[in-house]
Amino acid sequence: MHPFAQYLDFANHRADATPADIEKLCAAVAQHGFHAAFVNACYISFARGRLTKLKIGTVVSFPLGQDTVAAKVAAVNEAVLLGADELDVVPNIGTFLTGDINGFVNEMTTIVDGARMVGTPVIVKFILDPGYMSGEEQMKQAAIAIQQSGADFVKIGSGMGPRGPSVADVQAVRAAVGPAMNIKVAGGIDTYEEAKAFIEAGASRIGTSHAIEIVCPKE
Repeated sequence: MHPFAQYLDFANHRADATPADIEKLCAAVAQHGFHAAFVNACYISFARGRLTKLKIGTVVSFPLGQDTVAAKVAAVNEAVLLGADELDVVPNIGTFLTGDINGFVNEMTTIVDGARMVGTPVIVKFILDPGYMSGEEQMKQAAIAIQQSGADFVKIGSGMGPRGPSVADVQAVRAAVGPAMNIKVAGGIDTYEEAKAFIEAGASRIGTSHAIEIVCPKE
């Protein structure tokens, strides 16, 4: 098994994903030992049926984050009941950008509590798209808010925002949240060299649709 496999969440969040695509994704996760298969919510049960002992993840309120809090809580509840082990949730970044930090934290705390009320262990990550941040200090402030919510991860990048994550983003978030908080990155990471740089910078997880290319680079 490639040493980077444990860091990789192999993802397919395409609008045109088919059962056959998810079948291939699950087979690759099992073959290469990737950390998890990440699928859209409609495929959680399908993936769980194929990876009974491996981890399944999904995204919630993706990629905009502007569903109501009630809708997000309902979505995380259903995802856990369907068998998801990990949830990558987009918070309402508009709330944060208007300066309502308490509202931002409260939304995320409600979602974390909602995910865990089912009684099944679940990992919750909140996604910050770095392209919406005005600079390093704002990124740090948003990361601290995520930490205060009780979430398990700060995730940098949705893959759908103005830009993907950078090593500098990871370093800034790590400086803000300290060594114990987990950091995931996603968006445009498709080579071994890129993955290595993020891991060395402090990322504990990488979301990618190019996991196979990362662990099996072409000569």
